[in-house]
Amino acid sequence: MTAARSTLDPDDRRLLEQLLEGDHRALARTISKIENRAPGSRALVAALYEHTGNADVIGITGSPGAGKSTLVDKLAETYRERGETVGIIAIDPSSPFTGGAVLGDRIRMASTIGDMDVFVRSMSARGTLGGLSTATADAVKAMDAFGKDKIIVETVGAGQNEIDVVRTADTVVVLVPPGSGDAVQTLKAGILEIADVFVVNKADRDGADRTVQELLEMIELGEGGGFGGASSRARSDQHHHRDGVDHHDSSATDGSTADSDSTTDDPAPARWTPPILETVATDGTGVDEVVDALADHRTYLERSGERDVRARERYAEEIRTILREDVHDLLAEELEDRGGVASLADAVRAGETDPYTVVDEILEPLEACLAEVERSESAVDSGSSSDVETRR
Repeated sequence: MTAARSTLDPDDRRLLEQLLEGDHRALARTISKIENRAPGSRALVAALYEHTGNADVIGITGSPGAGKSTLVDKLAETYRERGETVGIIAIDPSSPFTGGAVLGDRIRMASTIGDMDVFVRSMSARGTLGGLSTATADAVKAMDAFGKDKIIVETVGAGQNEIDVVRTADTVVVLVPPGSGDAVQTLKAGILEIADVFVVNKADRDGADRTVQELLEMIELGEGGGFGGASSRARSDQHHHRDGVDHHDSSATDGSTADSDSTTDDPAPARWTPPILETVATDGTGVDEVVDALADHRTYLERSGERDVRARERYAEEIRTILREDVHDLLAEELEDRGGVASLADAVRAGETDPYTVVDEILEPLEACLAEVERSESAVDSGSSSDVETRR
């Protein structure tokens, strides 16, 4: 038994075992426990880590009304047709009263109703900038440990602040509705930079070609700054029209500059150039091409070593996030011990102190405690070194 599992109480240990055995009810209970931050949830998530790392995690984001839920539904249907299991986390705006999800994306995902190998969970954004909370990342781990082949995270659609999705997903798909020139201009400052695949959905509407061209221009402007080093011709080669046929050289449709005949022994391209695909998600047009592009990106991540780089960055961000949350809780307790923020604010208003002094006084015991721990560890290390030298 691992150290993480040994800290679980008997009920949570049994819940973990049921989840790992493929019990969907156990998966649902685990996610509920995680989302509610119930007692024991941290130990439960810690025990999940050793069972994760096998699923493809796909983030679907973009402006409101772009058709994200419909595309997610069709992606799940296509993956099931290919024999793969799917987990979906649909992030909805939070209710100001209950904190729960408002919209409930399940009602917009009808194609896979009744399929037990498609697990859909609506979760609340809980006010997190970018629409993602720590609970979402932990829910992804639960689905990964369960054994889902593909995990799709659909975000709220809050614009450029949704760059948080990149911290959870291996591949990020950005949806842009046709005729949204102003939206592209707004997105380019943030969300555009995180796209691994662009999808112009509702491509049967007027303005789709113009939107594709605007995206191509945005990518062209970003050359050398994170969008990849392919030429504009290569980028044009990646433009799939809504009839599902590549009207340019098919050698670049995988989002890279590598030849389509390349084998797994060939070196991976130095950079990934995001393809721009057109879909009509309501009838499934272009969805197969999106699935293929996602598979190509997965191959690129593995062959280039970028998958490991992204995983390391993701774990580093998780550590920082958990630290921020825990320190926030500790400081909140200290504030309450000092009479609460309101009383401290009254003291500042009365001219008895100032905000900087208040913060310094609150942090002083924490800093002193950390300094004492550091001195103790240094003393232990010094003692161990002395013992080694003595034995020598």
